[in-house]
Amino acid sequence: MMQKLLIAIPCFNEEENIESIYQRIISDINFKELGLEHEILFIDDGSKDHTVDVFKKLSDAHDDVSYISLSRNYGKETAMVVAFDYFHHDALIIMDADLQHPPVLVNDMVKLWRLGYDDVYAKRNKREGEGWFKIKTSQWFYKLLGKISKTPVTPDAGDFRLLDKKVVVALRSLRESQRYTKGLYNVVGFKKVAIEFDAAPRLHGKSKWSFRSLVNLALEGITSYTTAPLRISTFLGFIVSAFAFIYMIYVFIKTLITGPTQSGFPTIVILVLFLGGCILISNGILGEYLARVFMESKNRPLYFIEEKHTHDQKKDN
Repeated sequence: MMQKLLIAIPCFNEEENIESIYQRIISDINFKELGLEHEILFIDDGSKDHTVDVFKKLSDAHDDVSYISLSRNYGKETAMVVAFDYFHHDALIIMDADLQHPPVLVNDMVKLWRLGYDDVYAKRNKREGEGWFKIKTSQWFYKLLGKISKTPVTPDAGDFRLLDKKVVVALRSLRESQRYTKGLYNVVGFKKVAIEFDAAPRLHGKSKWSFRSLVNLALEGITSYTTAPLRISTFLGFIVSAFAFIYMIYVFIKTLITGPTQSGFPTIVILVLFLGGCILISNGILGEYLARVFMESKNRPLYFIEEKHTHDQKKDN
């Protein structure tokens, strides 16, 4: 029997790119030579343009196209959960709609998968169209996260990857609402291998990742993937205590040598501000984790579907 491959493409305001990526997938991936049945699943993450209309047009014209439209914008992390939940195939490919992920690479991914690898991830060599600041801050973030987390994080590896059925089933079982999927790939484990590529510039439009959203993703990655920030309070406590002890010895010796002095108001102000800053930092870190515990305790559904038209529905009709 032919193996079944699902290609999932999360989309947010990508109406200009949908038809292009579909054509590239069909022309660049050798489905027949690889002996694969395929389904292309477009996931609309609450787009405000005509993305869903393009989905409908493609779905009506091609039997291999399905789409799911979410009730609002949940973010790419949740859109990928939709793909995990829908999955009933042998392998899953996740890729972006902007053609920065070359579909031709899927041919090599499938070959590595058939050699026994469960997670074939694409590792970027170059990032055309991205600024120096964004590239450097990304590198610094992954280095930091790799040092403070117990589970390693793969730098320059995004969501463009092929996942075996057992990996998808494992990821599907992780239902936390505060998600950092790049870390979850390593949490579930399994046999991994990298395949390198050069990321091309976006075909149309601008990146949906603003500086603010990237900062939020970084905070999400740190707070959901590691508890290391919670130790900052302990380290600050030791540092402040050591500083206070040294300063006490200094004041004691100075008093013995020069006698008591009435000055010291600036020192008191500095110490109060310093201690207040440490307390606020510690409370802020605790608040971030407490907020995530609060959200998880609600146990809400991760998403709601507004509309869908899938391959299985077409068969039934």
